[in-house]
Amino acid sequence: MGFFLAFEGPEGSGKSTQAKLLAETLVAAGHNVVRTREPGGTPISERVRTVLLDHASYAMLPQTEALLYAAARAQLVGQVIRPALEEGAIVICDRYVDSSLAYQVGGRGLPFEDVLGIQRLATGGLWPDLRVLLDLPVDVGLSRRFEAGDPVNRLDIASREFHERVRACYLELAAREPDRWLVLNAEEPVEALASRIAAEVETRLLARTDGLATTTIGGGE
Repeated sequence: MGFFLAFEGPEGSGKSTQAKLLAETLVAAGHNVVRTREPGGTPISERVRTVLLDHASYAMLPQTEALLYAAARAQLVGQVIRPALEEGAIVICDRYVDSSLAYQVGGRGLPFEDVLGIQRLATGGLWPDLRVLLDLPVDVGLSRRFEAGDPVNRLDIASREFHERVRACYLELAAREPDRWLVLNAEEPVEALASRIAAEVETRLLARTDGLATTTIGGGE
């Protein structure tokens, strides 16, 4: 079985950037790496992504939103993530289950157990070996998001209070299972964050092989 890592965090936290940098570091060290994103990662899931993030979906109910995210996730897990893990790959996913818990439970106020139950069905009980939470103040993250020049989506323009609830839920989820999370200050320089993430992944990969790993990641001696 491979190693499964998910990047999590509020808007503008740099998840996509760090996922890309980590994948490049791991590939350079000789690892088989699959990098994907949510919602998306397969043709079907990308079509669901369009519906979820489109401004035209402004009237979408929280329940509909939760179910659509789970549907896209089910397709991604079955078609990409699980097969890659079975082949021994390192899978890096930009968002996963905890995004649904943060956004649909924390942000929208849906019952935790209801949303978690949908995730169990969608994933078949597949959880990441490590979640990396890139945390930063909501105002900083939203400023980054709107100043990036990329098109903003339906979730980006939600209220500041919504995004505050999302961030608070993320921090609560990480506090519940500290051994399964790496919480980092996303205001740190990109290179410093990348080095810390690579070092953590290296530590966990080495632990899996009882110190018998043959490659070192992160560029250190």
